Amino acid sequence: MTERIREGDLILLLSGDGNTYLLRVEDRPFHTHRDYVKLADLVGQPYGTRLTGVHGTPFYALRPVIHDYLMKLKRATQIIYPKEIGIILLKLDVGPGKTIVECGTGSGALTMALARAVGPEGRVITYEKEDRFRQLARENLKRVGLEGRVVFKGSAEPGFEEEEEADAVFLDVREPWDLLDTAWRALKGGAPFGALVPTTNQVSRLLQALGELPFVALEVQEVLQRFYKLNPERLRPEDRMVAHTGYLIFARKVWER
Repeated sequence: MTERIREGDLILLLSGDGNTYLLRVEDRPFHTHRDYVKLADLVGQPYGTRLTGVHGTPFYALRPVIHDYLMKLKRATQIIYPKEIGIILLKLDVGPGKTIVECGTGSGALTMALARAVGPEGRVITYEKEDRFRQLARENLKRVGLEGRVVFKGSAEPGFEEEEEADAVFLDVREPWDLLDTAWRALKGGAPFGALVPTTNQVSRLLQALGELPFVALEVQEVLQRFYKLNPERLRPEDRMVAHTGYLIFARKVWER
């Protein structure tokens, strides 16, 4: 059965020039630099509907996917990008019903992906010392209906409150080695740990700290992403690519080494 767009739904509006906009369907016009459409005309139409702007520009009303939500959220900090998030979800085995501890909420990009993955039965416990970042992340999660799966907490400097409760822990902070001991205590036995840092000297220091605690299966990786020009007769890479955005470090908790 074809699902129809309702007033108040979030849609991804794709314009003829390839630009995209995450919008709520309301009784108002939406203007771009080239044209405008009346969003209310979408009510009752199926996703995938084409609208023609007042000046003839085609627009397409698409159903947003989690990638769209991540890339369109309001930012006050650098976010973890989808190219890393996909690996993080797999390496931390994030799934329905899991309890995930995150430190360094920021604008909430990874938080959103974690909340989507754990489902309504799971929960994400996220620590962020900056109140303004917590509020922004909460707004971003609320916009897509995922706030109820997330427990927002303040600074993790006293340590995580969880003790052997977490199915996974992920750190996105400047000095993750300072939280390794409390992260180890929060994890269930055999559970995965992950972190992201931007520089190689941070990777080295984190590896040294991991080597001093009961962690095994250490791994460091970097994810690079390259798009291609959309010409089937002259297929070749784009001139620019999404290269270094951070190093990912993963490990597993054990009871002794």
